[in-house]
Amino acid sequence: MPNFHDFADFQLDVLKEVGNIGAGNAATALSKLLARPVDMQVPLVNLLPFEEIVDVLGGSEQVVIAIFLRVTGDAPGNMFFFLTQPSAKMLLTNLAGITSGDDEHYSEMELSALNEIGNILAGSYLSSLADFTKLSMTPSVPALAIDMLGAIVSYGLIQYGEMGDRALFIDTKFFEGNDAVEGHVFLVPDPESFDKIFASLGVPLE
Repeated sequence: MPNFHDFADFQLDVLKEVGNIGAGNAATALSKLLARPVDMQVPLVNLLPFEEIVDVLGGSEQVVIAIFLRVTGDAPGNMFFFLTQPSAKMLLTNLAGITSGDDEHYSEMELSALNEIGNILAGSYLSSLADFTKLSMTPSVPALAIDMLGAIVSYGLIQYGEMGDRALFIDTKFFEGNDAVEGHVFLVPDPESFDKIFASLGVPLE
């Protein structure tokens, strides 16, 4: 298993390129959905131990909006897109044009918009990874949840059994004008999938 804090530069470069292409695809798809320009910052891409997901996003009791996808095909796994509640409301107001006076509750229209935006973002990164690896990687219908981060991650574990011990972390910002929204995408391949992904890219894990 690699040292997560000393991961080979060429492996990170491959992951960053996947993230960059995914960000471009996501920006294009969101612009079409919202009928307005959407810019995306070059994302921060890294590989980290699965158990650090909760710590990266502020702890297990942090309430988040999560879109969850199951990935099937040659390299199965689980994919999460996380937003904090302030980021979700900013996204709805500034990008989707949906305003709400309630910072903690969401209408059906708001939930539908968040689900579709999360699906586009996660799907764009997954599609770019599939294109790079030439592996079949198909996302399931997305599920949206608003809950504490620890509960959402635990749900993924219960639903699909043991996850892999590594997560591909894509920290991205998208914005219109000066208003930036930060989202977090995590791809957690099943235990046998990570080596398959990197083998397809021609980069060894050792």
